[in-house]
Amino acid sequence: MTKTIELVLSPEEAYNEEVFPSNLRRKLNLLSADDIHIEPLKRSIDARGKKVVVRVLVELTPKDKLQPRHPIKEGYQNVSTAPAAIVVGAGPAGLFAALRLIELGVKPIVIERGKEVRSRRRDLAAINKEHIVNPESNYCFGEGGAGTYSDGKLYTRSKKRGDVKRILEVLVEHGAKEEILYEAHPHIGTNKLPAVVSNLRESILNAGGEIHFNTKLTDLVLEGGSIKGVITEAGEKIKSDAVILATGHSARDVYELLYRKKILIESKPFALGVRVEHSQLLIDQLQYHCESRDPYLPASAYALVHQAKVDGAEHGVFSFCMCPGGFIVPSATAPGEVVVNGMSPSRRDSKFANSGIVMAVDERRFKAYEKYGPLAGMYFQKEIEQKACVVAGNTQRAPAQRLVDFVNGKHSSQLLDTSYQPGLTSIEMEEVLPGFLISGLRQGFKNFGTKMKGYLTNDAQVVGVESRTSSPVRIPRDKETLEHPQLRGLFPSGEGAGYAGGIVSAAMDGERCAEAAIKLYFDKIVK
Repeated sequence: MTKTIELVLSPEEAYNEEVFPSNLRRKLNLLSADDIHIEPLKRSIDARGKKVVVRVLVELTPKDKLQPRHPIKEGYQNVSTAPAAIVVGAGPAGLFAALRLIELGVKPIVIERGKEVRSRRRDLAAINKEHIVNPESNYCFGEGGAGTYSDGKLYTRSKKRGDVKRILEVLVEHGAKEEILYEAHPHIGTNKLPAVVSNLRESILNAGGEIHFNTKLTDLVLEGGSIKGVITEAGEKIKSDAVILATGHSARDVYELLYRKKILIESKPFALGVRVEHSQLLIDQLQYHCESRDPYLPASAYALVHQAKVDGAEHGVFSFCMCPGGFIVPSATAPGEVVVNGMSPSRRDSKFANSGIVMAVDERRFKAYEKYGPLAGMYFQKEIEQKACVVAGNTQRAPAQRLVDFVNGKHSSQLLDTSYQPGLTSIEMEEVLPGFLISGLRQGFKNFGTKMKGYLTNDAQVVGVESRTSSPVRIPRDKETLEHPQLRGLFPSGEGAGYAGGIVSAAMDGERCAEAAIKLYFDKIVK
């Protein structure tokens, strides 16, 4: 017999992980029933943070027949002598594509321009402390991609594109906590992700796959209308009839390469704006309606959206990648640009809360860049990042303005403490962002101040620029085969191709591309 039951717990009963399982049994009056299996399905906090709703699966099964609900994979089959597919990029899309190739009997050869996950730390320290940006190893490039050292949020709306639960279970198999299987908004944390990513790599290598770090794609091997492999910066030619391109949203040189090769790419809308930083205490007070949050409750988050009217048209202004108890980090991928992003450690225990506040920008805003063709949005994005660098002092210091001052168009004579390590420079954001964007963001912040009383305050500040929300370029593909419409054997994947927006959606897309590549190019061999 199996049934689903909803329980209401106090924050301590729900979030004291040492006693959470026994609390569930106590609430269900099952303290002595060893043959009752209880599995949490979802854990979420009510609107005021007073109670926690937990949905559980209760299954009556004889003790000797109980099976683990999420069995740990013993290992992957060895594919060292199997036919090979190339995976370009070792972010979520690339790593999960590689694992799926292995499961289906194909050897992945993964090339990654950046370093392995732990070696990246030195380059991140150089950005934060010395303002030195390594264009091949930074917050965006390297093993695990942009997600590894930026946050680790696992929430996605892309459930129709794949099996979310499967992705989460693979992450648990590789070291993530089981809580991500039932949290309403699962999160691993930037301090925990490196170990998970390292374990994913070991699974690929132990199964006979290959991963080559510090290996940059610089050219493609083309024959007629097909791709036959890739060429690296060192001049090495790696051959395969199937190439999964999972380079992330910041690999501008890859877009340039495709454009030079006359391989079809398209300009696409993206979102652009700032990152706003409040004290976490204030956000807790606004969201939980209390002076200080219950010690067992997690740092509170928010999601806000407003339709702003700019130049007679509506543009969505919305919060993006909200990081409770987090930090703002420098995410430039080249010297001479300033880009910010947010991250949270697993405990979310920073005194700051930050979120991107961005506005949707479409092709109408790229007209001044038409000479760049489908790269127009990319150059528009790039110019703003370079301007942010210049006005803030030509380092990794970021332009900033106190929130009410920003809304009122007033210079901030003094800035607040910040989590952004390279430091801030007081700048009026009109010096960085175009007027239409300033207008939309101001409307958004005014609206957010009515939805969360106290949110619009000069005890918060905006930091620029939040520009890498998604790729400004889409690499088209057939809806059914997932193959590029002009170049056989090329499977554009993940955020960099315009088909994902986070760790889980990118991982699912990587798996789908692996399955599609096998169906078209390896099906007879694998059978």
